[in-house]
Amino acid sequence: MTAARPLRLLVVDDQPIIRRGLALMLDVEDDISVVGQAADGQEALELAEALRPDVVVMDLQMPRLDGVAATRLLAMRLPQVRVVVLTTFDDDERVFEAVQAGAHAYLLKDAAEAEVLDTVRAVHRGESRLSPTVARKVLEQFRGLASGWTAPPGEPPPIRPAVPADPLTEEQPLSDKEERVLALLADGLSNRQIADHVFLAEGTVKNYISRIMEKLHAHNRIELAVKAVARLK
Repeated sequence: MTAARPLRLLVVDDQPIIRRGLALMLDVEDDISVVGQAADGQEALELAEALRPDVVVMDLQMPRLDGVAATRLLAMRLPQVRVVVLTTFDDDERVFEAVQAGAHAYLLKDAAEAEVLDTVRAVHRGESRLSPTVARKVLEQFRGLASGWTAPPGEPPPIRPAVPADPLTEEQPLSDKEERVLALLADGLSNRQIADHVFLAEGTVKNYISRIMEKLHAHNRIELAVKAVARLK
């Protein structure tokens, strides 16, 4: 039996110590192969086009081309490459810029090693992940938009996530079970947690979510959460 090909990973960070440390931590895993390291967004694009990694771990604040711009260009040029943002910034503007640019996961640099590894593998499987702190920010913003919340005087209005609408495409109705799964997803639960709540196998939940995404014309899990909150308002 042929062994599965290791996940090909590109690490992008302008701080050499952090970049090399991440690369060493990730490359030691049997199922992960770090194929390259980049010091800025421009170098990340060049290496991604040459090396065709499966996943890119991307910092945000970098010279020449920052992580948001690099993520946006990667999504356009190499849509099959999935991006995990790993940064010290958790302010609302940065979070939504990265999500809108096409990031599939957003972690803070104080995340545990196990969380980073789990996120990289989950993103490679096609999932999207947000750290708990970031997830709360995202869901609060989405709920604020769905309820018509207005910012108090002196505070900036909530940033509207870019979810393209196609007036010619109608959403398909969901079954009761699909509605339940969608509500739990909107609360920020993982596939495993949803499975425990609805008494299904984790793989079955993943299939449910894929089917819901098709019915609601969502391109990824984060966009699906936006739609879920809008439906539940």
